Amino acid sequence: MSKSDTQRAAIYSRYSSDLSSDASIEDQVRRCRAYAEAKGWVVSGEFEDRAISGASVLRPGYQDLLQTVQTGKVDVILTEALDRLSRDQEDIAGLFKRARFLGVRLETVSEGEIGELHIGLKGTMNALYLKDLADKTRRGLEGRIRARKSAGGLCYGYAVVPGEERGDREIVPAEAATIRRIFEAFTAGKSPKAIARDLNTDGIPGPRGRMWRDTAIRGHRQRGTGILNNELYVGRLVWNRLRYVKDPATGKRVSRINPQDEWIVEDASHLRIVDDGVWDRVKERQAAIDATPAVQGIKKSRFWEHRRPGHLLTGLLHCGTCGGVFASAGRDYLACSNARKLGTCDQRKGIRRQVLEGFVLNLLRERLMQPQAVEAFIQAYHSEVNSGRDAEEAKRAELVRQHKLVSDKLDGLYDAIADGLRTPGLMAKLEALEADKAELEARVSVPPPSPVRLHPNLSAIYRQKVERLGKSIQDPGIRDEALALLRQLITQVRIIHAASGWEVQLDGDIEALVVLGATTETRDGHGRTKASLSSVKVVAGVGFEPTTFRL
Repeated sequence: MSKSDTQRAAIYSRYSSDLSSDASIEDQVRRCRAYAEAKGWVVSGEFEDRAISGASVLRPGYQDLLQTVQTGKVDVILTEALDRLSRDQEDIAGLFKRARFLGVRLETVSEGEIGELHIGLKGTMNALYLKDLADKTRRGLEGRIRARKSAGGLCYGYAVVPGEERGDREIVPAEAATIRRIFEAFTAGKSPKAIARDLNTDGIPGPRGRMWRDTAIRGHRQRGTGILNNELYVGRLVWNRLRYVKDPATGKRVSRINPQDEWIVEDASHLRIVDDGVWDRVKERQAAIDATPAVQGIKKSRFWEHRRPGHLLTGLLHCGTCGGVFASAGRDYLACSNARKLGTCDQRKGIRRQVLEGFVLNLLRERLMQPQAVEAFIQAYHSEVNSGRDAEEAKRAELVRQHKLVSDKLDGLYDAIADGLRTPGLMAKLEALEADKAELEARVSVPPPSPVRLHPNLSAIYRQKVERLGKSIQDPGIRDEALALLRQLITQVRIIHAASGWEVQLDGDIEALVVLGATTETRDGHGRTKASLSSVKVVAGVGFEPTTFRL
């Protein structure tokens, strides 16, 4: 087999359910490896997803596979069957088109090489399988509800009854007492936030052992969520109130309320925790709150239909006092969520979002990559890269040496065959050496990494780009892209209010910092730097030393 004929195969395996065996992955990989060996391919990588549905592409192993394919290091994607890659018609068609564009084939042990006909027919069959499976699952769940048993899930206040018969629940006395306390407190005029604070102060653990939050108590009346809206507490088992559909853009499930005549309600008086009188008073107070002008005005605005704009620091802010997250507190302010909602943190003061974002942008631009620190980093980086390259060159030289030894042995066997020697042992050795040679050729054929030199004026280039991005987030047309780039530079922002003002500490990702500051000479064809950088946290300050700044 010549060097040009060697095919690099990436194996992908998956199983869907926690009920399946982990051995399923090993079985799939074994079949794929045998298939690749019979074809004379070299397996260049293995990717897997355990207990993840094929209805979504948001799978770690699958995404790693796509990234590897994008690099050009794969000639064939090999899997046991097409439904291992995806059961969604759109996703499998998209993968096929993308792979075809990159010159990569799809091949399965069951169907062989995949073409347009497989994508059309098998994609449809896999999608129909998912729909049929969903219908059968719903039919089974409805049967359990008709038998007055749980159809899955375990809400606060109940425990699973052990035994062979599944779906039976029993009341947990301690949790039932907490539920009654919540109902009584609400009818007495307390807000869900005040109730949650009292429960946390008394050390009463919430659902799943976490701290109580007002949202877990308040819930949503129409959807029947939250402690105050769970009809099981008054002995009514309600099922099919909601249906779930998958958003094709995100792969996440979104709930929808079914018409009330489709709900299934069964008596479960043995699970009653709250009296009807208390339940009715709770409903009356909820209705009175809904009828207030403030709530009616909020509903009239239909705020949930408006897309909330992204912010630079969303999900990146942490309280320097308790470690909790900083979240929106009013229209333009941010505050510690634990302090505002749980009462477990003393840092209750809020900070204006625009002021904090402006300060963080200044830290990114001026303090995170100062010239002296960047110069020291570049020297250390070049030294590390060169050291790693020496090891790579030594490894490559060893591969070349092994390839020559195998080639010399093969030449000797070819001469023996030419002289008329034909023994089974000789032929078996010949085949083994040819396979070794093919694998060595594939490994040697990978081009060595090109030299990498970071621009000596990296810090100035970096500051200019951050400045432009900071201005771009004010432009609606490119805001999302600019925000995404800036957010990649930030690992975490910790803020604390001290006597002298706000203190802010910014952690950055060194790889993202260098990539943004890199010039075209130090990038590859995909916009990445030409060297593999490890993700190292750096802190805004002189020489990357941990330092805080007052606002």
